[in-house]
Amino acid sequence: MSIRSPDLVLLHAPAVYDFRKYPLMFGPIADGVPSSPLFEMYPIGFFSILEHLERGGIKVRIINLAARMLSDEGFNPEKLIRKLKPRAFGIDLHWLAHAQGSVEVAKICKKYHPDTPVIFGGLSATYFHEELIRYPEVDFIIRGDTTEEPFLELMKVIGAKSHASLGDIPNLVWKEDGDNAGVRINPFTHVPSNLNNFVNNYIYAFKTALRYADIRSLSPWKSGSSHWMDYPITPIITCRGCTHNCTFCGGSKSALSEYCNRKEASFRDPELIARDILKVTRYTRAPIFIIGDLRQGGEDYACTILDGLREETFENHLVFELFTTAPKEYFEAVAASVKNFNFEISPDTHDEKIRLREGKRYTNAEIEANIEWALDNGCNRFDLFFMIGLPLQTCASAMETVEWCGDLMNKFGAKVTPFILSYSPFLDPGCIAYERAEKFGYKIRFKTLDEYRKAMLAPSWKYALNYETEWMGRDEIVDCTYRAGLKLNQLKAAYGVIDQKTFKATEERIKLAIELTETIDKIMELEDPRIQHERLMELKPRLDSMLEYVINEKVHMEWPASKKNLRFFNLFRAAIGLYFRG
Repeated sequence: MSIRSPDLVLLHAPAVYDFRKYPLMFGPIADGVPSSPLFEMYPIGFFSILEHLERGGIKVRIINLAARMLSDEGFNPEKLIRKLKPRAFGIDLHWLAHAQGSVEVAKICKKYHPDTPVIFGGLSATYFHEELIRYPEVDFIIRGDTTEEPFLELMKVIGAKSHASLGDIPNLVWKEDGDNAGVRINPFTHVPSNLNNFVNNYIYAFKTALRYADIRSLSPWKSGSSHWMDYPITPIITCRGCTHNCTFCGGSKSALSEYCNRKEASFRDPELIARDILKVTRYTRAPIFIIGDLRQGGEDYACTILDGLREETFENHLVFELFTTAPKEYFEAVAASVKNFNFEISPDTHDEKIRLREGKRYTNAEIEANIEWALDNGCNRFDLFFMIGLPLQTCASAMETVEWCGDLMNKFGAKVTPFILSYSPFLDPGCIAYERAEKFGYKIRFKTLDEYRKAMLAPSWKYALNYETEWMGRDEIVDCTYRAGLKLNQLKAAYGVIDQKTFKATEERIKLAIELTETIDKIMELEDPRIQHERLMELKPRLDSMLEYVINEKVHMEWPASKKNLRFFNLFRAAIGLYFRG
């Protein structure tokens, strides 16, 4: 069968491209997300870019190199890239953890396709655009959080389907004649407030998997024994931007205003959000994660979505975010509209003074009331996320937070699931605490993109941390993270949130992580770089065994989904196999 070459290949790199070769102790940096520390989960923007460009006549293929490399030790990404013949490559640099991997993948693209343009996008690419564009393997950067239309315009120019010039494309950063001396930064004018044309529709992506006979490359993550096609949780994004100003968040209102030119959050119409969710329920009964607190758009906005969901009955578990605590009526409205639902909130600390310092204005009593109202109305699970590395926070305070987690599990039972993590590997560039570090008690260790690229190759996550605080240095942040993880693991077992097998396995992993961290510290004291490398390579098999998780086993971050609920995806996989074998 002849499979047409795509016009654009969207490549997602692992955080460290050559992780198979390097001795790396990532630690718990990804213990709060479904993916591994290679962050193989590509941005949700891949789906909206693919759909918008496909509707504009541009054929797009997504290839998740990170997931492919993790799933198959024999997979050769260079060999695959060499065979590709698109008009352009698109590479995301959304999360800064990809600073090393994304640039290395760009180098490979240029190695085999020197005349094929390489296009970067994402929040980190936007923030570091002036430095990134000067890398020889980078031809274009599209700035902003809503790049679908400029991307389409650029692809039409590249394919000679448009008479527009590169200088006419908003948000574009480019090199005139490929020369660093001729860097051009077009006006940052494309910041749409109407998102209704950018839908939450995954059918286009599934069609491309059929077109290119490659469903493996579409998978957003591969972690441990769990694969996205076995647990196809689907995200639904409600807005671009945020109405809140958490001091540590690179996606806050203040941060996006400064480097993404988005002065106000923009929302997709609530009727369309409800329609998007219901459309997904017709193809799979797997969980649906609604990104963004529905109440950001106002109480009427949230109610309109919930009223729309009430029109149909479905089995999917919906996961709702809370950016602040909510009134009792909100939980009642959710329960009236959705059969299976879960909530999550990030109080970050038990200490209300610290929470207020980071921009969150709600109390512990309000959090406990929210948990009670949610569970009373049938909530299946209520997750809480706490952090280490906050302004004013000491390790003693972090341990008190863990004790409060125990109090919550004791009071409300096993449906309450707390997590505690350090801010790692990086405090977000662009966030208030990063840009005004001295005011908030932070010391920022890295400033340039090149420094972040090198940091990702550090043998231990401790050396990759880009910050310290007045209250905790790097050593104490790492030590406190492990101490808190051990204690919270014990409390989860005591209150029935995890079983004894999980408890013992997690405790062993944390203790191994502590041992390996101490061993790496001793190796780093050696003066001879050659001997350093030899000793680190001797540790590599043990370091690789820590790749999946350290503190939080991934399966305990999954919301309920029975095997029968995933029938569509199993049939979809089978259909692809039959189609291309027949």
